[in-house]
Amino acid sequence: MPWWSFLTGAGAKEEERLDYYREGLELANEERYHEALTSLRLALRERPGDVATLEQMAIVYTRMGMTDEAIKMYQRALEKDPGSAGAHYGIAFLYLNRGRDTEAAVHLDAFLRSGADIPGSEKHASHARETLDRLREKDANPPPAQAEEPAPSPDAG
Repeated sequence: MPWWSFLTGAGAKEEERLDYYREGLELANEERYHEALTSLRLALRERPGDVATLEQMAIVYTRMGMTDEAIKMYQRALEKDPGSAGAHYGIAFLYLNRGRDTEAAVHLDAFLRSGADIPGSEKHASHARETLDRLREKDANPPPAQAEEPAPSPDAG
């Protein structure tokens, strides 16, 4: 086997290749987030635009508190698969945490249309429905505007 094939793993049998995606998941579960991202980036290099890998990267970024990066990963996943239930769910709650309720509602609704019937998603679907109902109720019943304090009169003193 040529040395370049050895270094890149191109000559390795399929079962001998390192599964970077699985390794990334394992590292994330161990809370080794930087290492997990490295493995997930390598997995993405092997399968560019893989929606599951982009979603897992978003989850890792979220756990690291890097929500801007997480949002970017979810957006990339949605560019590749506009019906990705996981990406809609994840980005919705990131938007919600930023006070971007309208955008959150759009993604919660999309999640419910595309992922509510996926086996095992009942808990997430219930949470999404409750959150969307609260957002709709909030829009229907905005808090009353607070009356401004009258300006002091020039004679007051």
